[in-house]
This record gives sequence, C-alpha cells and structure tokens, in this order.
Amino acid sequence: MEETVSFTIPSLDESDARQVAALLQDRLNALTDLHLTLKHVHWNVVGPHFIAVHQMLDPQVDAVRLMADALAERIAALGSEPIGTPGALVRARSWDDYSINRAGAIEHLAALNLVYDGIITDHRDAIDETEDPDPVTQDMLIGQSAQLEQFQWFIRAHLERSSGDLISEGATTERTAAQSVPDRPVKKTAKKSAKKAR
Repeated sequence: MEETVSFTIPSLDESDARQVAALLQDRLNALTDLHLTLKHVHWNVVGPHFIAVHQMLDPQVDAVRLMADALAERIAALGSEPIGTPGALVRARSWDDYSINRAGAIEHLAALNLVYDGIITDHRDAIDETEDPDPVTQDMLIGQSAQLEQFQWFIRAHLERSSGDLISEGATTERTAAQSVPDRPVKKTAKKSAKKAR
C-alpha cells in the first residue's frame, strides 16, 4: 500500500493512520477473497444438501461484501488508498486459492470451516492491534468478527456430531477436511493447497 496520507481522522497520528490502513488493507484482501470463495462454493456445491447450503451462502456473500466495503471506506477516511484489484490481492495475500471445486455440500462446509478459522483468527489479531491507535476501527472489526463467527457457527452445525466434535476435527488443509467427510469422495485437483491464515 502506498503511503499517501495527506489527511487523516482528527486527533489520529499520521503514522498510526498508515499502520491501521495497512492492517485494514490485509483484512480487505481477506474479505474480498472470502466473498469470492463463498460464491465459488455456491456455484460448485452438489448432493443431497445442495439447496440448503446453496441458499445459506448467498446472505453470507452479501454480508461479507458489505464488510469489505466498510473497510475500504475506513481506509479512505484514514487518508490512504483502498486497493481492490485482483492482481494486487493475489500479490499481497499469504494464502492459496480455495482448493475444492465441484464437491458435496458437507465436503465444502468442512473446507470452509478452515477458511473461516483463518479469517476469524486474523480479524481477532487486528482487533488487538487497533485497540490503542484507533478504537473506532477496532469497534468495526469487533462487529464484523461477531458476524463472521455466526457464519462459521452455521457451517459447523452441519459438521457437528451429537458428541459435540466435528467430523473434520484435526484437519489442517481444505482437502483433508473435505476428505474427512464419511462416504463422500472428493475429486482430486492438480494443485494441492497448503492453507494459511487469511
């Protein structure tokens, strides 16, 4: 992100504004990637749970797009430039593309659970980092985290056994999470993903 701050929020130090804007750009990249990933799953989900998952995801897509827009506008209010181009996102991200294409609903949900783990973890880190320099941004991130955590709960409800554990418990990649779903083989793709936090 270019450091072009010529103005910022009154009483906020310019160096703090640049730091917060850079942190928000990372969150903007993650949420932009998330809403595209959710739409990808919406298009590629199959099987007996198709309609429930297909319809559950669109409100999440819409909400995450609004979250991304709020972050972009906060970056601009801080005096920096929000960057929303695909190339910039790919260059800046520390995670791989979502690795599951056409697959059953529960396989996709097992993989999405890991995606949400990364997003929520990094949002919570950003909450900690903005407490001192910009509590207004922190409040925005707290509100978004509450929504993201609710969306993950919706997903986990499909994965939870009556004992309380998840069918994908212990999976560390999207592929292994999807493959942990009983009696639901997943088509292999050429590229394996080593999922990192978003």
